[in-house]
Amino acid sequence: MIRLVVMKNSIACVTMVVTICFVLVLLLTMLKLPEVSTRKRGIGSDLIIFKTRKVPNDDRLGKFGEMMIEMLPRDLAFTVFVPSEKAFSRDLGLRVNDSLNDTYAMVSRILGFSAVPRPLSSVNVPFGEQQLSYDSLSGFTLFISKDIDGRLVVNRIKSEIVDLRKKEIVIHIMDGVIMDADFEQSILPED
Repeated sequence: MIRLVVMKNSIACVTMVVTICFVLVLLLTMLKLPEVSTRKRGIGSDLIIFKTRKVPNDDRLGKFGEMMIEMLPRDLAFTVFVPSEKAFSRDLGLRVNDSLNDTYAMVSRILGFSAVPRPLSSVNVPFGEQQLSYDSLSGFTLFISKDIDGRLVVNRIKSEIVDLRKKEIVIHIMDGVIMDADFEQSILPED
C-alpha cells in the first residue's frame, strides 16, 4: 500500500530516483581510487613510488639524495628535484667517499636550488610549451614542464623518476643538477 502512495505522487517518485542515482554515483567515484604501487625503493624504508618510468637499476636516491632529504623538516610539504647519483658524480665530481664537510656544504647548496616549499606531483604539471614557475628555497626560479614523453623537465634537466614520496616530501630524481650560473661557474675545473 505504501508503494502505491509513493508511486502515485510524482514528486516523491522523482526525488527517490534522483537520490538513488546520487548514491550510485557517489559509490562509484569512491570505489574508483587511483592505482598506487606499494613497492619500497631507495635507502629509506618509508619511501614509496607512486608513478615511475623504467630506468636503469641505479634509480635509488643514493647517499647524496638521502642527505638532501634529511636536511628538510619531515612535517612540512616540499618538492625536491634530487640529482641522480650519476649526476652528482658527473656534474659535481662528488664521490661517496669524499670529505664529509665539503660534501655536506655542496649538497646543502644544491638543495637550496632544487627544493620548492610546496608539494608538486608530476600529474599537476602541464605538457609542452606551458610551464609552471616556482622559486626554490634559495630564490632561484625553477621552470617546470613535461616533454612529449611525459617526463618532467626542470630548467632543461629531464627527470629519471617522478613522484617518490617520503612523508610530506615529493621527490623527483633528475638526470642533472639544478643550479644557478654563479654556482656552476664556481665548480667548473680551472683548465
